[in-house]
Order: sequence, then structure tokens, then C-alpha cells
Amino acid sequence: MKRLPLAAGTVAVAALAILGLAAPAQAATAAHGARPVPILPALPLPTHFSAPYVDVTAVSDLAAVSKQSGSKDLTLAFLQTPSAGSCTVDWAGDPAAPVAASTYGVAIGTIRLRGGDVIPSFGGYSADTTGTEIADSCTDVHKIALAYENVVTTYKVQRLDFDIEADSLNDAAGIQRRNQAIGEVEKWAAKTHRRVAFSYTLPSTPQGLAPSGLAVLQSAAAEGAAITTVNIMTFDYYDGLTHDMAKDAETAATALTTQLRATISPRLSNRALWQQVGVTQMIGVDDYGPAETLTVSQAKAFVAWARGAGIGSIAFWALERDNGSCPGTTGANACSGVDQPTWAFSRAFATFARWL
Repeated sequence: MKRLPLAAGTVAVAALAILGLAAPAQAATAAHGARPVPILPALPLPTHFSAPYVDVTAVSDLAAVSKQSGSKDLTLAFLQTPSAGSCTVDWAGDPAAPVAASTYGVAIGTIRLRGGDVIPSFGGYSADTTGTEIADSCTDVHKIALAYENVVTTYKVQRLDFDIEADSLNDAAGIQRRNQAIGEVEKWAAKTHRRVAFSYTLPSTPQGLAPSGLAVLQSAAAEGAAITTVNIMTFDYYDGLTHDMAKDAETAATALTTQLRATISPRLSNRALWQQVGVTQMIGVDDYGPAETLTVSQAKAFVAWARGAGIGSIAFWALERDNGSCPGTTGANACSGVDQPTWAFSRAFATFARWL
């Protein structure tokens, strides 16, 4: 999934104005003279939840957008290395936004006080195409695992997400290192009595994962990496067809259950397989164009279907796009491209957990 570049300038400012938030960036504010604030421990995530992605470079206050949108749980995009070959991660690959309590710690604590939580996500399209996804960048499995553990201990999170797409899907060595590092972290978590789960976010076709996505899961099975959720991105098909984005998400998720049984979960019940499914939509007009448009009414229908199917989690890209300021625009960073009230998608997705 895309994220705004750090120097997005007028685009980011426009998004903040639409959402009623003020600059400057939260990470910079926290880093200048703010007293360190202890981060509250996380409560267990619900069995079924919605956690929209939010580009941390596009909003000034994560806690504010969580409250305003009604999205209690957020997936934070993205953690990546500052340069190819590095074995450390920063938010958006920016050394000025390190993994530290002073970076987003106050916001995470506030979100938890309101009963929500965050899921840090590694990778994303930018990292996956520049060699800065940490498992692509770093050739030392132990150092990769230590980077994951540092995020867990710094923010006291209980889940890590890996958005693997584009070039990263073709990096077999990086795929193996990532799964080996996940396995190492799982052993560390068991030894230290921590609850840590892992999710893969992977591109999908309307018929489920492509062979490249299946290869990621086959590697996870071979390396003994336990994956709690496989979160398919049901958008950006680029197949030249006009899609019903809600219906195609249903067929993709249904196909995924069969693929999960064939790879990482051969012995799970049907109900448990559906619990392992995650689906991420792109709200409004996606990067391909109007032929791939998710409307608010379709989103409501999809959420109702997901509830009935027993899907474990749903999400969308991305919270800062959830406004109707640019009808007809394709793949915009700061708006959905459809005519909608602000936060209409967030509020539709937020009903998912309440129904269950």
C-alpha cells in the first residue's frame, strides 16, 4: 500500500485541514523537549476487529484521528529501514522518527485509555520497491528479529503486521529471512511470557492469493513461523475489468480459506480458518481508477457479509483518505475520490466489532 513521502508538503497539509487537525507532525513534537511518558500495556485485541491503516506521515495526532473517526484500533504504516542494507527500522524510514516512546508513545497510550490499540506495520509499497523492507534490507536474521522485538517492547504491542508486495514478493531470500525472524521472535515471546501475534498483508486477486503470495505462506510453513492472520488486499487488481469491490472481496476471502488450509493451517476447522482471514479494502477509487471503486454503501454491505462469515479482522487504506473532497480522483493520498461525508467509511467499518 502507498504512503505519503515525508516531504508530501501541500498534500499532507490539505489532508490535515480536511480532517480538522493541525500540523506540525506528532513525532517531531514529541521529540522536542517532551518528557517521556510511560506507554500503557495493551489489552488483548478482540476476536473480531477493524483496524484501518493510517499513514503516520499524513496526520499530526494519531489519537485525535482515532477518536474523530470512531476507529478504536489502528494499523500504523509503515516501519522501514532508512536505507537499503540497514538492519534498523524507523517510522517511514526517517531517523528523526525512531522506534522510541517519544515517537507516538503518548498517542498510543491515549488510544489504549479509550479501549483501543495499534498494530505497527512493516513494509508497504515504498519500502517493498526500494530495498528498505527490513528483511530485504538486512541479511542477519537475528538482527531482524531484534528489530521486531524492539518494536514489541517499546510500544508494548501484541501484534506485528508485514505488508509484503511488489518487489518484496519476488525476494525469496528476504521472504525466508522474515519467516525465520518471526519464528525466532515467537520463541523469545514464549520464553519471556509475552503475547505476540503476526499478520501478513498480501496482494490478492478476486480468486485469492496469486502464486507469489502463496509462496510467502509456504515459506512460513516450512520455517515454522506461526501466522495468526493473512490479510488480503482486495483492490488494485489492474486486470482491465470493472469490479464490484464488495463482491470480489467475498470471493477472494472465500478462496483464501482453501489456500490457508493448503499452506499454514492444514488442521484448522472451517470456523478457525475464517477467523484467520483478514481483508483490507481501499476506500473510494483505488490506484487503478473508477473501474475499481468501493462506495460507502458497498462498504456497509461488505462489513455485514464479513460479520456473517466470521472473518477475524477487516481494514482499509487509509484513514486520512476518508473524506469526499476530491470526487472522481484516482488513488488520491488525502481523499477517497467519491462523494461522501467525512469518516463515512470509518463509521461503517467500526460497526464490525460491535455486531459480533
